Amino acid sequence: MILRVVNHKFHYEMENLCRVFYPYETIRVIRDDDGENDDITVVTELYGEYTVRVSVNIHGTTGTREKSVADYDDCEREMAILLFSLLSEISGYTPKWGILTGVRPSKLMNTLINEYGDKGAKKYFTDKLLVCEKKTELAYEVAKAEERIMSLSDEKSFSLYVSIPFCPTRCNYCSFVSHSIAQAKKLLPEYVENLCKEIRQTAEIANSLGLRLESIYWGGGTPTTLSAEMLEKICAEINSDFDLSHLREYTIEAGRADTVTPEKLRVIKSAGVGRISINPQTFNDDVLKAIGRRHTVDDVVRVFGEARDAGFDNINMDLIAGLTDDTYESFCNSVDRAIAMDPENITLHTLALKRSSTIVTHGVDVQSGEIANKMLEYAQNRFYCAGYRPYYMYRQSRSLGNLENVGWCKDGFECLYNVFMMEECHTVLAVGAGAVTKLKDPYSRNIERIFNYKYPYEYNSRYEVIAERKGQIKEFYDKIKRC
Repeated sequence: MILRVVNHKFHYEMENLCRVFYPYETIRVIRDDDGENDDITVVTELYGEYTVRVSVNIHGTTGTREKSVADYDDCEREMAILLFSLLSEISGYTPKWGILTGVRPSKLMNTLINEYGDKGAKKYFTDKLLVCEKKTELAYEVAKAEERIMSLSDEKSFSLYVSIPFCPTRCNYCSFVSHSIAQAKKLLPEYVENLCKEIRQTAEIANSLGLRLESIYWGGGTPTTLSAEMLEKICAEINSDFDLSHLREYTIEAGRADTVTPEKLRVIKSAGVGRISINPQTFNDDVLKAIGRRHTVDDVVRVFGEARDAGFDNINMDLIAGLTDDTYESFCNSVDRAIAMDPENITLHTLALKRSSTIVTHGVDVQSGEIANKMLEYAQNRFYCAGYRPYYMYRQSRSLGNLENVGWCKDGFECLYNVFMMEECHTVLAVGAGAVTKLKDPYSRNIERIFNYKYPYEYNSRYEVIAERKGQIKEFYDKIKRC
């Protein structure tokens, strides 16, 4: 597919919009009108005094539209509307989020509410961004929920993220830097030692700055891939180094049922962990095999029961719409099974076609955006009926149908870290391989990042560099004080 960009700088938005309609196409962006064509060719042009024009040729079906725009600031949006309308007409498919391709629709909704009020913000979504009414209402409800959670954070707040980038196997949809435990087992003892060092150093800095720890989140990877002894060692390090007197929430992902044991559950529960995530993704054994999981649905049910027995009263379960070999009927059954287990949270993801995932590199078939949206609509209706409400939302690049990921919860069981992190309302100090510390200036929108090495072997071999970079945290806060 060719996207020609003539006399404008809106190529990023136009490319994202093309990808909504043609997720499997490799898009070549060509600047200026050199006449080169492909089976699918889109030409976007800005000429004269703010006239936008879009021409498409989709396998021989052509169309052209143009519009004069009064203000340059509206040119990008108007060009996107022309492109969206042409591609919708030719393909017969109208994406539910309209021309909105950003990661955080609810954040935009909050911004618009502050500017135009509730009704004005919704009208902007439907009229100017072509978002359907159902998605507009969803964004509005999430924006209101996120606003309440963000109000808990202030200039001294921070969260701690602990990265455990190891998994039993790699799922076919995954592109995270996570490593098979069989291959990386020899790295683990040194990794845990270095991780504890980094936790200790991070705590010393946070304590010296008078920062207040609000939430802790272990992700990866699958943290429960570690042994019970390793989990206990890391938990003990956190508990001894940080002031936990203001801690509102402590989450560990226990996503893979084949990594969880009663002993591990006992260890993390006794360490003060209050929330865990057990992620079936589907309740269909054939689909689990197709995506590369080694556990069964029965394993998920067993581990969930063991978690309840261990005293966990705040459990999240993840589901994914659009998985390999899944059908609409099978997905609906997964939703019903998850609700029947009565977790406090259910996070519903839309499959994203990540470039380095097996799905993309091996050309694995997946569901269409239309079917994925039908799945989400079924789930949304069932969640509402079961007493769950949406509280946070984000979208990933290349998700089926440009659709969303939404966290649903029972009243009072919102995952605070998810909102703190996604809305970037306070600093997140991150430790471990692949972790990214986000330093948030509480008095502006400024965010600075500190990147750890991605791979565990790099993390181990170059740990002294990571330790040195931690000094940037204090420098950041000292700079804020001077200002």
